[in-house]
Amino acid sequence: MTTTPAPKDLARFLDHTLLSPAATRAQIERLCAEARAHGFHSVCVHGGRVALAKHLLEGSQVQVASVVGFPLGAMDRDAKRYETEAAVDCGADEIDMVMDLGAFKDGDHKAVVRDIRDVAEAADDRIVKVILETCLLTEPEIVTACLLAVEAQAHFVKTSTGFGKAGATVAHVRLMRQTVADHAGVKASGGIRDEAAARAMIAAGATRLGTSASVAIVGGAPSEGAY
Repeated sequence: MTTTPAPKDLARFLDHTLLSPAATRAQIERLCAEARAHGFHSVCVHGGRVALAKHLLEGSQVQVASVVGFPLGAMDRDAKRYETEAAVDCGADEIDMVMDLGAFKDGDHKAVVRDIRDVAEAADDRIVKVILETCLLTEPEIVTACLLAVEAQAHFVKTSTGFGKAGATVAHVRLMRQTVADHAGVKASGGIRDEAAARAMIAAGATRLGTSASVAIVGGAPSEGAY
């Protein structure tokens, strides 16, 4: 298990997230201002907002993450590769991609590894996180998916899109950490609303948290986000 950080250090675990399809420019501006003010690890936005976020965060240490194949993961591998390349061209520092769940459920593990590896190659050494959507997987499937992500040289495994039927659970985070050991990071996302939940995920082995409630978690005003 991971030792939970002091309150002032929680911010470094947080990917401050806004993935509503209706997110406005003003909301992205607020997201980035909050991330800069609190020193969050990154903001996580759709590809069409990467260039704006990169501009707004210029001169800060806050990274910009873009989602790829979001939220279903079911598109062709070439589309994911192109989406990754476009995000990188716009300034993305990290990529959060959705695994091909259909191929995985078919047992086509070679296709899953190729899908992830294509994105990792297109990301050109940038951090790649693989979203498993754990609410749709059994525990043995979670173990297998984690091992495939490591085989494909992803840097993180991630629980959820935040758009599925459930988000992160402590049990799933603990299982993911046990499976990947020191070979990858674990990102918990979906439904993490307060400091207690954040600390529980970190104690279970999460090394990054995706949430729209980042400000509330570090002691600011409650968030009205939906992630």
